[in-house]
Amino acid sequence: MTAAKPIVHVVDDDPSFLVAVTRLLRASGYLVRTFSSAEEFLKESTGVSPGCVLLDLQMPGLNGLELQEAIAKWEHPLPIVFLTGYGEVPTAVQAIRHGAEDFLVKRCSKEELFNAIDRALDRDARERTQRARRHEIRRLFNTLTPREREVLGHVVRGELNKQIAADLTLNERTVKLHRTAITTKLRVKSVAEVMQLLHEAGLIKDGQLLR
Repeated sequence: MTAAKPIVHVVDDDPSFLVAVTRLLRASGYLVRTFSSAEEFLKESTGVSPGCVLLDLQMPGLNGLELQEAIAKWEHPLPIVFLTGYGEVPTAVQAIRHGAEDFLVKRCSKEELFNAIDRALDRDARERTQRARRHEIRRLFNTLTPREREVLGHVVRGELNKQIAADLTLNERTVKLHRTAITTKLRVKSVAEVMQLLHEAGLIKDGQLLR
């Protein structure tokens, strides 16, 4: 199955700029969609498909920072490159702090623009892979029985089989069987690998297994 080609979503209220930047990007091989407002973009886009957003800062209605905030709440938030006529340092700092890939002014060179877009697309691909990985780990975790999760919670705290058996009123052989079932279902071979998976999926907090 062929992976979907990433889309560069350009959001700007200046029609002439939309035409110019679209021609530039398409001539360089990018797939482009254009939107004349943040509201139009939010109405038609969800972040399901890979890509990034090339975003103006000052627009009627929702401005660029407000759209950035809205995109951050998506299940698959798209990386953002701000491209604006207003290169205000405090605003740029705020945008970067909130996760923007870059903050460029419209007079930047095409090399700067392409480099920023390529970084954003690479970031999107990387983050999608990470999210898919976390989703798969959580799916495997959900196959554990309540007792196996209970045993796993004790394993996460670093308890030995003897301690777990005493805490859960089980014999050690039963604890060992549960631990074997846990590693088998999670498709790993050691407790160290189990711990790594749980950390990757965000299933451990303050040394405790999240339910």
